[in-house]
Amino acid sequence: MHQSPAIIVLAAGKGTRMKSSLHKVLHPIAGRPMIDHLLGSVDRLSVTRTVVVVGQWKEQLEDALGDRGITFAEQTEQLGTGHAVQQAQCALEGHDGPVILLFGDVPMVSAETMTAMVERLEADDKPGIVVLGFEPEDTKAYGRIICMGDDTIDKMVEHKDATPEERQCRMCNSGMMAVEGAHLFDWLAQVGNDNAAGEYYLPDIVNIAKREGRRPVVVKGEEREVTGINSRAEMAAAEAQWQEFRRAEAMAEGVTLRAPETVFFSWDTKLGKDVTVEPFVTFGPGVSVADGATIRAHSHLEGCDVGEDCEVGPYARLRPGARLEHGAKVGNFVEVKNAVLGAGAKANHLTYVGDASIGPRANLGAGTITCNYDGFNKWPTIVGADAFVGSNSALVAPVVIGDGAIVGAGSVVTRDVDADAIAIARGQQKQLDGAAKSFRDKAAEKKKEGVGKRQVAAALGTKKDS
Repeated sequence: MHQSPAIIVLAAGKGTRMKSSLHKVLHPIAGRPMIDHLLGSVDRLSVTRTVVVVGQWKEQLEDALGDRGITFAEQTEQLGTGHAVQQAQCALEGHDGPVILLFGDVPMVSAETMTAMVERLEADDKPGIVVLGFEPEDTKAYGRIICMGDDTIDKMVEHKDATPEERQCRMCNSGMMAVEGAHLFDWLAQVGNDNAAGEYYLPDIVNIAKREGRRPVVVKGEEREVTGINSRAEMAAAEAQWQEFRRAEAMAEGVTLRAPETVFFSWDTKLGKDVTVEPFVTFGPGVSVADGATIRAHSHLEGCDVGEDCEVGPYARLRPGARLEHGAKVGNFVEVKNAVLGAGAKANHLTYVGDASIGPRANLGAGTITCNYDGFNKWPTIVGADAFVGSNSALVAPVVIGDGAIVGAGSVVTRDVDADAIAIARGQQKQLDGAAKSFRDKAAEKKKEGVGKRQVAAALGTKKDS
């Protein structure tokens, strides 16, 4: 690029079809607000400034995007896309370079496509306007871009106004453009509203530029890039489209997906080479999985780091702050939150590990829990290297289990355990010979007399069963 572009994002629409109190462009795709997907692509360019045109619920956008260094322009009346762009004029004062016009509810336009638009705008023939077109499988009711045999635009026509011959044209209008900043607002000032809706339409600047001797052109993008989102159903379709693309990308990068259609990624999921993901796995935001790890079926991961050659699941949950180091294993029905499992450590089943540090090669037996919360504060649990915690143990934090220590099964540990010590914290087992038969006889007699049912009825205020 010879000149850095400015960006205008139109986000003033009411989004009534979403039927939501959340601004339309803040609804998430793959865990990320749709407008952030778009601005993420913009971030990959070198831009002079970004202006977001807001309307209803502008406060939501200002709160959500306030740390991005964005300028906001307000469209108080909904008078069309051309009128919306005009609201950015003051914010772009002094900018004569390219201006890229985007829509907040069309979130998947790539940085490469934006770059291609600007490069074509600055080509030697100086077309003045570059329109982003696409060729969908189904042209539906999209407006058409009629070209002259090359990329020069002869005519842009709405579907309802197109002739049968014009409707045979497959090049459709996305509505997005790159325009010379030196002329953009002069051309917009000439746009009229003599139409059925009484609105000022952005595409009208193409014909105005042509009248001035310019030769606007079209650049072709992919259909998935220009998909607009106006309803919950369209949002679900966009999510499905994004997930399908991401799955294909992951497999191309060396990830094995056993049943790709059942795996769901977040926008920022990072997977290394030779990672295997079994069916029905969901990745929330902030997950990184290193080379050679296996994520087994029906697991949910969010805000966590999984190291090389680790194994997770099946039916495991890794919550924010979980970190598994090389070769660690988290098995079925294990939950880990804000905790580190050192290299080779294991929590194979039915375990909760929260606010804890589990040392290398330590083993947490089935049913082990860290009692990290006392109703007011969270407390840490430290389990040293090579320690062994027996099944069904409760580690009442704050507590430290030393290196190589053993905790007997069924223990409730409330004090620190020294390195290489054995700790047993459970009631003493007693045996009453013959007592089981006596208990059964008495219980059977009470059942026959209905004693238990009468007590339940009295306690619950219900009638005793006959």
